[in-house]
Amino acid sequence: MLRLESEELPAPGPGEARVRHTAIGVNFIDTYHRSGLYPVPSLPSGLGVEAVGIVEALGEGVRDIALGTRVGYATVPPPSAYSDARNVSADRLIPLPPQITDQTAAACLLQGMTAEYLATRTVDIDRGAPVLVHAAAGGVGLILCQWLKLLGAHVIGTVGTAAKADLAAAHGCDVPVVYTRDDFVEAVRHETGGRGVAVVYDSVGKDTFERSLACLARRGMMVSFGNASGAPPAVEPLELSRGGSLFLTRPTLGDYIATREELLASANALLEHVRHGRIRVNLSQTWPLHEVADCHRALEARQTTGSVVLMP
Repeated sequence: MLRLESEELPAPGPGEARVRHTAIGVNFIDTYHRSGLYPVPSLPSGLGVEAVGIVEALGEGVRDIALGTRVGYATVPPPSAYSDARNVSADRLIPLPPQITDQTAAACLLQGMTAEYLATRTVDIDRGAPVLVHAAAGGVGLILCQWLKLLGAHVIGTVGTAAKADLAAAHGCDVPVVYTRDDFVEAVRHETGGRGVAVVYDSVGKDTFERSLACLARRGMMVSFGNASGAPPAVEPLELSRGGSLFLTRPTLGDYIATREELLASANALLEHVRHGRIRVNLSQTWPLHEVADCHRALEARQTTGSVVLMP
């Protein structure tokens, strides 16, 4: 059950900064924490891993972040971003350029850094290589399609409706496939002359995993990074060899921004693309924080496109 509660926030501890939130990012991982698919450290628990705000207090030993700095963060445990303010490890804070609004930053940091590591560091994408992006009209999908196009990939994407197909096409998806109408495996084979794609990016999980493997070319890479429809099934290693010496990886953002240097490099690459208009952030909806339960229902029913933000 989701409900708002009032708590006294202690002073920031050593190495921490207090951030007064101005916009809060909503991500599918929040629903996993709420449902227990990804267990939280203890219950009751807060939710949310991404937000933007102003630094209003500093703990002992913080040197790199000043009071009044506009910052964002993503994947900072424990989940507590659905709040007016919180204390955060200062070394996980990302200073924001003035050209990017609070809502835009909250809508793109986690999803955009996810797209950055998927497109540039999980697999080497050759120019012209065909790739498949599931949920191409979702928050990660829209940014990932654009990033892959910047790298010269030929992007095939799955979406649930014709309207989402149009949205994906406007954000770098060369061939949107409406999976409720067309078989995406057949569509991929047709588009690639029967060869299959070099990479599948699958955030859907259970409903798409096995058929995604059938979309891969020889020595193709299956990148399973989400569970929107439930956890993907177990796979026998022999299935990968029978499919054409396939590769399988299950990456997480945390392992790609583990150090401060990695965090800032990923965030700055994203923010530079956004600042210069090479990547457009689709902020589809904002919700008041007190309506977060309705927001989660819409997200899980796939009634949203692009990114969603809560306003405290």
